[in-house]
Amino acid sequence: MWEKVYQKIDELYDRMVEDRRYLHQYPELSFEEKETSNFICRRYDELGIPYKSNIGGYGLVAKIEGGKPGKTVALRADFDALPIQEENDVPYKSKADGVMHACGHDGHTATLLAVAEAVKEFQDELEGTMVFIHQPAEEYAPGGAKPMIEDGALDGVDAVFGTHLWATTPLHTIEITKDAFMAGTDRFEIIFKGKGGHGAMPHQTKDPVVMTGQAIVELQQIISRRIDPLEPAVLTIGVIESGEAFNVIPDTATLKGTVRYLNKDVQEQIIDEMHKVLKGITDSYGAEYELDYFKGYPPVINHDRETDFYLEGGTEIPGIDTVTDVPPVMGGEDFAYYLEERPGTYFFTGANIEGHDYPHHHPKFNINEKALPIAAKALLHGYKKYQKA
Repeated sequence: MWEKVYQKIDELYDRMVEDRRYLHQYPELSFEEKETSNFICRRYDELGIPYKSNIGGYGLVAKIEGGKPGKTVALRADFDALPIQEENDVPYKSKADGVMHACGHDGHTATLLAVAEAVKEFQDELEGTMVFIHQPAEEYAPGGAKPMIEDGALDGVDAVFGTHLWATTPLHTIEITKDAFMAGTDRFEIIFKGKGGHGAMPHQTKDPVVMTGQAIVELQQIISRRIDPLEPAVLTIGVIESGEAFNVIPDTATLKGTVRYLNKDVQEQIIDEMHKVLKGITDSYGAEYELDYFKGYPPVINHDRETDFYLEGGTEIPGIDTVTDVPPVMGGEDFAYYLEERPGTYFFTGANIEGHDYPHHHPKFNINEKALPIAAKALLHGYKKYQKA
């Protein structure tokens, strides 16, 4: 059966590209993906595959029950875009001002739709039940995975698999690892509450701008001097906001940033150390601070057996020549929530366009569309192997 399914996927290549490019032209931000969800629903209507929509928001869960007994395995694709102005000069450039599929989710959706269409043709020969999870709002925590799970997306599911088209990884390659594969991703906002005044009379103020300068340096020392160097962690300041005039010391200053970690104990240690640093700085100025710390996605923790399907047998997948056991990536993914509930694994499918090495979330990000059928077959590999496990 599987050889026939793979052949069908190859025959659907033009349709996959068409779907991907259509979605690329009409991107929608997290929690706003109404038309994208409708597009997916229409495709399942055309295919005659039963589904439920509005799962945990704009999410959609479709299902193909095979003609032979077996396990129930879910495959997941996300479909939201990012607030980025596209700079690619391509015929399918985004038509939405300031919104772009700069992470490949358009390709993920096209891939999973092709899997559904190919498998539907051979439904009577399928062992088990294949579940298709189309998820909104991956890009912005609290994300779409958790509400979909709470709304029943994993009910009756035995295992779950997902892939990310990875634009900086060569075509014909899978990257994966056991245990922690992607980081937990938090964000924070720090407000320094000082006392403003004239820039010529700093002694009469409690300068929050100076406090931010000290904080930027000292917060970095949490990672370099207080966290075990064998524990991966990142603390990055991305935003500094303060003042409106060059000769006025403002009352407040704000820092915004992100924390990444693989070990939840390290997460708690970083939060505790941040409070110590900020209290020390503000106490020395007779000022105050406010730390708003938002715990985002947990780390993506791959399960050993399901990961071995790829580490030990990934080159069986048509189009895959290399499977690389890679170090964890400090980017995040709310696929983590599925893996907290069910066994499974998450991996990268190489989608690099040779000579076009722009990373994810870049205005010139793009994927090699030849990776679409490869990713489809790679997802099916997990399903197939789990039926025999």
